[in-house]
Formats: sequence, structure tokens, C-alpha cells
Amino acid sequence: MTPLTMSSPDSTEPPLHDLLAALADRVGHCFADLRHLELAVTHRSFCAENTGVESNERLEFLGDSVLGLIVTDELYRRYPDAPEGELAKARAALVNSPTLAELAAAVQIGDALRLGRGEDASGGRAKPSILADAMEAVIGAVYLDGGLDAARTFVLPALEPHMTATEADGPGANDFKTRLQERVAALGLEPPQYEIEAEGPDHDKRFHATVHIGGEQRGHGSGTSKKQAEQAAAEAAIDRVEHELLVTTPAPREP
Repeated sequence: MTPLTMSSPDSTEPPLHDLLAALADRVGHCFADLRHLELAVTHRSFCAENTGVESNERLEFLGDSVLGLIVTDELYRRYPDAPEGELAKARAALVNSPTLAELAAAVQIGDALRLGRGEDASGGRAKPSILADAMEAVIGAVYLDGGLDAARTFVLPALEPHMTATEADGPGANDFKTRLQERVAALGLEPPQYEIEAEGPDHDKRFHATVHIGGEQRGHGSGTSKKQAEQAAAEAAIDRVEHELLVTTPAPREP
């Protein structure tokens, strides 16, 4: 691994070591080798402008697997009676880009990101996709530096509010797309079809989803990712389908 990169003497930004040390404090892990964290915050746009520098993409790949294992293990233990399908839905509701971007913002990963000048100028430090990827890379860095227990100590408290919401509603309760698909299939209707539109600049893009069932618009939703918008549209469609079912279903006759 290459030595820790130092900031330019002419730079007005805090030294990289200080930014990394502050991030390590917020993450709650005392790194034996801070270069793991340096790699985790190095975006490919920085590498394009600095020859010979490795990006965080491999570490992101590792962190994705570590995160999946930690969450899967926790759900397995919390819900001993839940079937595999419900556990899979709960994991999907917890391990996704919007949640990861939210966790990254909570520990202010954006402050320490190493970005190319163009990406930085376009608001890359607040871009959800970059933050989500960096969060996975930081999880990978903690795992490399301290092992699975250290990664678990970082991940589980950060995810606890989301875990608690899952526990209150039941695993998989917020997977509205799957719930809509199952409900529509039970009613003998055509599968839902989604249309996505995007608006805004790359660093602040917003997505709008419309769901059609049998050629008719049944729900609309928005979000900071395609998945979030589709989930919102599916939730709206479930409410509408259930309402129409209640209206059109005749009341049982008195004997």
C-alpha cells in the first residue's frame, strides 16, 4: 500500500491526515493503518487526474459483501421465525443506495472525499450515488483494518434506526413493489409496469415514477433514486387498488 498522501503546501484545505483522522473518529474505529480509510474515500474521478492512484472501487466491492453478511446475520438472529422470502425483503429494504447515502451523510464522509476537480465543482461531495459507494468502501476499510467484529460494531449502530423500523412493521414490510406485485397477481391482473423520469443536475437529481396496471395509471411517486421513486409509486398504487377493491366488492348479504 502506498504511503499516506499529503496535501499540497499551497492548499487552503485541511491536511488529508486531519480529514481522515476526523472521519475515523466519527466512524468510531481506531485505524491501525489509516491508508485503508484513505483508499476508501478516493473516488475514480480523483484517480483520472492523478496517475498511479488507486480508486475505492475494489474496496467498495468488498464492503458491499461485508455489509450484506452483517445485515443478513442480524436479521437471521432477530427474526428466528421469519421465512427466507421475508428476510430477503427486509435486507433489500436496509441495504440500498438511499440508506447508504444517508448513513454516509451522518458520518460526513463527503468532507473527506478525494474527488476530481470537475466532480468536486459539480457537487460530488453531496451526490447520493458517490456517498453510497464511499460508505460501502469505508465498511470495507474497517473490515480490512479491524476484522468482521469491528465492521459489525460500526454498521449495526448506524443501521439501528432502520432496523427498529423494520422490527416494528415486520421484515419486508416496506418492500412495496413486491407487495403490489403479489396483490396484483392474487387479483388476476397484469403485472405492474413502471415508467421513470429524471430531472435536475447530476449532483441533485430527482426521479419520478409512475406505475401502470392493465394500461391504467395506478400510482405516482418521487425520490432521490429510481428504486426510491418506484417504491413510493408502488405504495400509492397499493392504496388505490385496495380502495377500489373495497368500493367495487359488494357487501355480503344477510342470511
